[in-house]
Amino acid sequence: MTTDIPQVKAALRTQAIETPSWAYGNSGTRFKVFAQQGVPRTPQEKIDDAAQVHRFTGVAPSVALHIPWDRVDDYAALAAHARDAGVRVGAINSNVFQDDDYMLGSVTNPDPAVRRKALDHLLECVDIMDLTGSRDLKLWFSDGTNYPGQDDIRARQDRLAEALAAVYDRLGDDQRFLLEYKLFEPAFYATDVPDWGTSYAHCLKLGDKAQVVVDTGHHAPGTNIEFIVAFLLRENKLGGFDFNSRFYADDDLMVGAADPFQLFRIMHEVIQGGGYGEHVAFMLDQCHNIEPKIPGQIRSVMNVQEATAKALLIDVEALRAAQNAGDVLGANAVFMDAYNSDVRPLLAELREDMGIDPDPMAAYSRSGYFEKIRDERKDGQAAGWGA
Repeated sequence: MTTDIPQVKAALRTQAIETPSWAYGNSGTRFKVFAQQGVPRTPQEKIDDAAQVHRFTGVAPSVALHIPWDRVDDYAALAAHARDAGVRVGAINSNVFQDDDYMLGSVTNPDPAVRRKALDHLLECVDIMDLTGSRDLKLWFSDGTNYPGQDDIRARQDRLAEALAAVYDRLGDDQRFLLEYKLFEPAFYATDVPDWGTSYAHCLKLGDKAQVVVDTGHHAPGTNIEFIVAFLLRENKLGGFDFNSRFYADDDLMVGAADPFQLFRIMHEVIQGGGYGEHVAFMLDQCHNIEPKIPGQIRSVMNVQEATAKALLIDVEALRAAQNAGDVLGANAVFMDAYNSDVRPLLAELREDMGIDPDPMAAYSRSGYFEKIRDERKDGQAAGWGA
């Protein structure tokens, strides 16, 4: 295991983990959303909550928005509100899955009028990026079919490609889009962007401003996600992550909850593949249904930090030597030594060096912020969606 702790700390200082605005509202699984106290009522209040996560972790400087969930009249003012709170607006997430018109799809819908409506929304999101200074547009499509013969599979791919090309052409020089994928749900026969290969193929055809986003909960059981990460990094097509976990089918659990070892393996590939920097965006994509919102985000950020710290502790020279010698057990031992390290004391020292409390969860609990928002937000309509 490497002993260059100052270098590890320096790398951890540069980490930036983006939290999602929707994680602070009432949201959760598909069968029921349990309302909580103190939930934000406006995008501004979501940003205020996100700023608390950054305050207590020191590595969550941006918050992703979701349109129309976070629609406001003045996006420049919203970006200024974020700066005043100590964070910035991050990725803009589009929403072409919650309108009745999209029952048979959005950009792949057989009706050209519906496709036009969906594309107009995606272009609106780029307009919002111009106003907020955001770099990334996140695209996820629920488009697909439930029954064989329902629609032409190839034609739907043509429609998807046409829409993606139009969005790509609208992007500014310093902007890009990240194309997400999902194995299934809500399309149960054929999903139009079901896997990383489909996303990669469309992005490869378009150019450098089209990148793949890897959602850690969007794969078939047993999928080797770190292989996908390594491949996309090798091809310069990994734009970012949506960090979350799942045990069975959904993907809204806290990152590192289901398989912390997998998260460690992913971070190792990110670091070794040159993805530990500004180009690859580390974003959380989670909904907290039974756990409190802000602590859930703090714990998630800490989980990513811990996995990253362990990955940075791998003795890469020893690992390469064992690999080159064909020493299977020796190589695995180097890997496991780092994973089995307790990095919590190291991270506590790092936080003290950064001038923040070494225990973010306890510090937030003592801060009184929850009691404050619980009392202040009693009236009005809480943000979120029902199920």
